[in-house]
Amino acid sequence: MKYRLVVFDWDGTLIDSAGTIVRCIQDAARDMALEVPDRERASHVIGLGLQDSLRHAVPGLAPERYLEFADHYRRHFLARQDAMLLFPGIEDLLEVLAGQRTLAIATGKSRRGLDRALDADGLRRFFTASRCADETNPKPHPAMLLELMEELQVGRAATLMVGDTSHDLEMARAAGVDALAVTYGAHPEEGLRACGPAGCVSSVAELGEWLTRNG
Repeated sequence: MKYRLVVFDWDGTLIDSAGTIVRCIQDAARDMALEVPDRERASHVIGLGLQDSLRHAVPGLAPERYLEFADHYRRHFLARQDAMLLFPGIEDLLEVLAGQRTLAIATGKSRRGLDRALDADGLRRFFTASRCADETNPKPHPAMLLELMEELQVGRAATLMVGDTSHDLEMARAAGVDALAVTYGAHPEEGLRACGPAGCVSSVAELGEWLTRNG
C-alpha cells in the first residue's frame, strides 16, 4: 500500500460546509457594518487561519477587531451547525480506510471547533491524530503535515493529503507529500489542478476508487 497515512481536510472535504461558512462570513461582515465579501472571496479563505482569512475576506477590518469578527462568525456558525451534513458516502469510506491505513486530519478549524464537529458527526473513532489552525502554523504552511508525519512516524512518500482548496494542496507541496484534490468543496477545479495534485476527483465515490487504484 503506497499511502500508509491519509490526511484529510475537514470543511468541504468530509462535510458539506463550504456554503454555510461563506454565509457566516458574510453575516458577520454585515453585523459589523463592513463591506460584505462576495461568494468567491469568502470561499477562497476556507481552510486558512483566522488572520489570513480576515486579511483577505474583509480587508477593511482592523486587526484589533479580528476577535470581535470571530465571535460574530462563531455565533452564526453554531446556529447553522446542525444543518451541515457529511458528504454522502464519507462515513462508509472512512470505515473502510481506517481498517487499512492510518487516518488524520489537518484543518483550518480551531481545536474546540474540530472536537465539537468530530463528536457531533461521530467520526472521532476513525482518526489517530489531528492538527488545527490554532495549534501550529496554519495552511498553506507545511507544519500541520510535518508534525503529523513525525507524530505517526510515517515518511513523505507514504503520506497523502486530501483536500478541496488550493491551501491544502500548497501545504502538501511545501511538505513534500502527494495531494489528492476533491472538486465538490470550496475551490473551483481549475485552481486546484493548477496546484499539480496527484489526482483530482469529483465525488466521494471517485475518491474511494482513486485510493483503491493508486494508494
